[in-house]
Amino acid sequence: MSKALMIVIVEDDDSVRVATESLVRSLGFATASFSSAEYFIASPCVQDTACLIVDVQMPGMSGIELQRLLQEKDNKTPVIFITAFPEERIRRQAVAAGAIGFLSKPFDGNALIDCIERALGAGSECRP
Repeated sequence: MSKALMIVIVEDDDSVRVATESLVRSLGFATASFSSAEYFIASPCVQDTACLIVDVQMPGMSGIELQRLLQEKDNKTPVIFITAFPEERIRRQAVAAGAIGFLSKPFDGNALIDCIERALGAGSECRP
């Protein structure tokens, strides 16, 4: 029996986190969600994550800092960023560091699905 791939959502906004988790679960993936990068890093989910959907700006550790920390630990989990503050400089930084996607909130569900498919297929950066 195959185990469903785990997609993890790290988002401090409860409503966005719940909606994103619901969308991902509807696609047949296992999900876990965390309200902060620190909670995610402290969890056993880090090693089982097939794809990470993370907010750019959160209290404490930012999504960009989380991406950097994972890379320092040689964790190659594909990252999709979501943000309410789409700054081109931050997008370029995230993509240069290997992000699969950088979506502006509110994002289209199909754009997120496209990013997940690319992340799991090791494709190139997705665009909204």
